[in-house]
Amino acid sequence: MLVLLAAFAVLPLALPWLYARIGPRAFLVAALLPVVAFGHALTQTGAVIAGDTPEESFAWIPQLGIDLSMRMDTLGWVMTLIVTGVGALVLVYCRWYFDGGVKPGVGRFSAVLLGFAGAMYGLVLTDDVIVLVMFWEITSILSYLLIGFYHARGASRRAALQALLVTTLGGLVMFVGAVMLSVLYGTNSLDAIISGAASLQPGGEGLLNVAIVLLLVGALSKSAIFPFHFWLPGAMAAPTPVSAYLHAAAMVKAGIYLIARLAPAFADSDPWRPIVISLGLLTMLLGGLQAMRESDLKRILAFGTVSQLGMLTVVLGYGERNSALAGLALLIGHALFKSALFLVVGVIDRQLSTRDIGELSGVGRQAPTLAAFSIVAVASMVGLAPTVGFVAKEAALTSLLDAGSSPEALIPLIGIVLGSVLTTAYGMRFIWGAFWTKRDDAGQTRPVTPWPDPPIGFLAAPIVLSGLTVVAGFAAPLLDVAFSGYADTLPNPFGDEAHPYHLALWHGLEPALFLSLGSILVGAVLFWLTYRARRVPRRILPFTAADVYNATLRGIARVAVWTTTFTQRGSLPEYVGTIFVVFVAAQGTALLAGDGWRIALDAWQTPMQLMVAPIMIVAGIVAVRARKRYTGVVLVSVTGLGMVALFATSGAPDLALTQILVETVTLVAFALVLRRIPARLGEHNASVWPAARAVLAVAVGATMAMVAMVATGARVAEPISDRFPELAYEVGHGKNVVNVALVDLRGWDTMGELSVLVLAATGVASLVFVTHRSDLISRAISSLPTGATRTRRPLVETDQGPRPRTADSRSTRQAWLVGGQRLRPENRSIMLEVIVRILFHTIIVVSIYLLFAGHNLPGGGFAGGLVAGMALVMRYVAGGRYELGAAAPTDAGRLLGAGMTLAVGTAVVPLLFGAAPLTSWFWEAELPVLGHVEFVTSTLFDIGVYLVVIGLVLDVLRSLGGEVDRQAQALRDRGVSVS
Repeated sequence: MLVLLAAFAVLPLALPWLYARIGPRAFLVAALLPVVAFGHALTQTGAVIAGDTPEESFAWIPQLGIDLSMRMDTLGWVMTLIVTGVGALVLVYCRWYFDGGVKPGVGRFSAVLLGFAGAMYGLVLTDDVIVLVMFWEITSILSYLLIGFYHARGASRRAALQALLVTTLGGLVMFVGAVMLSVLYGTNSLDAIISGAASLQPGGEGLLNVAIVLLLVGALSKSAIFPFHFWLPGAMAAPTPVSAYLHAAAMVKAGIYLIARLAPAFADSDPWRPIVISLGLLTMLLGGLQAMRESDLKRILAFGTVSQLGMLTVVLGYGERNSALAGLALLIGHALFKSALFLVVGVIDRQLSTRDIGELSGVGRQAPTLAAFSIVAVASMVGLAPTVGFVAKEAALTSLLDAGSSPEALIPLIGIVLGSVLTTAYGMRFIWGAFWTKRDDAGQTRPVTPWPDPPIGFLAAPIVLSGLTVVAGFAAPLLDVAFSGYADTLPNPFGDEAHPYHLALWHGLEPALFLSLGSILVGAVLFWLTYRARRVPRRILPFTAADVYNATLRGIARVAVWTTTFTQRGSLPEYVGTIFVVFVAAQGTALLAGDGWRIALDAWQTPMQLMVAPIMIVAGIVAVRARKRYTGVVLVSVTGLGMVALFATSGAPDLALTQILVETVTLVAFALVLRRIPARLGEHNASVWPAARAVLAVAVGATMAMVAMVATGARVAEPISDRFPELAYEVGHGKNVVNVALVDLRGWDTMGELSVLVLAATGVASLVFVTHRSDLISRAISSLPTGATRTRRPLVETDQGPRPRTADSRSTRQAWLVGGQRLRPENRSIMLEVIVRILFHTIIVVSIYLLFAGHNLPGGGFAGGLVAGMALVMRYVAGGRYELGAAAPTDAGRLLGAGMTLAVGTAVVPLLFGAAPLTSWFWEAELPVLGHVEFVTSTLFDIGVYLVVIGLVLDVLRSLGGEVDRQAQALRDRGVSVS
């Protein structure tokens, strides 16, 4: 099971590539994995029925007790068969649904759909409640991508966002409940909690009820139960295969599965039945009524699905042995008949480009096979023999009849009968709307809708699913044996212990049979009445849950606009001043509230501090008095360069190297920004409140000084950093303590810092690239007339002065700094171009040296990346934005993504070998010519750092350099003066 789960994680990565080469046939390849998983589940049938539950486990985060544990009991086995079996058929169906050549986005769609199948596979089999929540949220994210497949359509984007917000919010609430459940029982194992192997902590009954309610919120939101039912009909904007799989067989069943999973342990708790039964019945009736008012075939099925999910919630959540047995049969039946009907709608929509019942007439005569199997599926939905729907419906009614006349049993019984009436009515409406010949208002027969015959492979999936409803009906005794393993875990207070209820196709003339037949007859009459009325109001209530959702979003948007207007005044001094005021208030309060200060200060440690500190202080004072921006920036950099001297003389060459590189890159970034800002401070907006600023500055400085002094005496225990030199050599196999700490001993900190760098690069680019994020300058060099190869064109004297000689095709020479030829003559520097030509490759080599030498010598990925970034800065300064495009002909985002992926991969790969994240392996050998060679896998992490830093510098240059240049040139072309 764990191997299959890993395959579900890996195989989707190859599907976009495969789809680009073989087209829609890639779906057939994708279907092989669910088929294998389905076959594996079938091979476990004997063990599951015998109660010998297959289990696999892998300790993932042992410190938190979180395991990748898979357990296939009866309920998990049933859900696995549904998820993998229906998933395989839907993927096969996609082969013809997306037929017509390679289409944009379909390869990614196939990968996401298969990944979703894997997430559901993990969700229904995992035994760890925290991992279940993780899979739960993964399905929400993947469903968002699937529902929003037609992203160019506003309706698809809105539906995808709605489904994501509702299910994710429910999942977050559920996560809190899962954590509470884990803490209350002292274990993450669902089996231990439900079977009673784990005991509830004393006095935890009240918190347990809260946890149950939170878990139910997640289940109800996922399965579209009122008041969360509105997202499911909106999700019909997705392609039909998504509706058939996610919204009939898989995703919406996740909440039903959770209710069924928890019912044996918590059905008798105080909040369980009032929530489950009341909301389930209300959902069943609302969904059925709304389905009668729809004219779109897919929306009829969508609201019908909402209604059926309500029924499943009531039956499986009732918490009694016979109802649980009926619930599993209904679960299987619903997955078969509803996915079959959705796929039928997909065939109709694909062939006729419409799903409106007002535009369809006489389709059944032209497609008798499709109509026949659709009728079989609807027969199972309404509960007609010999389908599995009939077996399940009769079992559910019998279990409620046996419960007696108490309100707890009578109300669900009445509700299910009424819901069955509506199910029959909208089921007949679906068949009539899709296949019957219609008449117009004058009573004349409408023309038959032309029907092009679809490929037989396109019909295979709905035919198989519909046919299986009949097969399952005749196999009811076998289903009874298979499902009893789950049903027997619940109490049977109303049944005969000696002769428990069994699933069967025929139980004789019993009350449940007459209730079922009566609901079908009343439903047929209701359909006939609505057919005669012709006009049915579309809405039941003056407002719906969807209206509440939309009003909530509008309210949030208004509050966000008001908050932004109030807080984002567009004044940088106000923002910085607010931060400083909060800092002084918070830290000052903490300092004054302290019971005693332990300060350990020395006047100085080295003579260099006596030399450098006055220079830094003077530079800071002069920077405050500076009237030109660039002068102020340079003076501020003196502080950083002073730190370089202090680091270098304090035994920290690594820090000194990094600091000087950071200061240089920062100075370049400031210089790029200052090109578009007035040179003199206060030229447009003069500084105000100088006295208040001075007071605040002194307060910040004094507070920071006090924090630094108090921090010197705050440590009361021996720091772990004292052992870093020893750990760096023994654990990280390196002598450079700083670098080994960054990539090994404290690798998680570096991982977070890399994330910050990626966010910073994205943020800078987003501020400058207003309408797009594409890399223009790396492609701009391709717009040069003859590429990177130029014809030698020496100057000759003419009457008009020096002019280039006519090109000689026999004399060519590879040009250097080709971008410089696009600069204006007054902006070019031949000396600078020559120096850059000499130094660029040497600097790149030095950066690579620093990268690989950093494990034992000063350097590392960060320093090496900054050096490479400085080489790119030189190319940009010498040749402009076109030269930067030639120096780095790639998108900065690719470098950022590749570096982050490499770093994350270095952290994750050890997990596959049972080691802790970021565990390093050391390898050494004697090689010919090279001699003794050592390699530590943390070097790969350092390479990731190297790429991220280069990507950051490149993104800054592209944004603040190249894009600003392009915008300035565009203004000049329009005749606007640019300083």
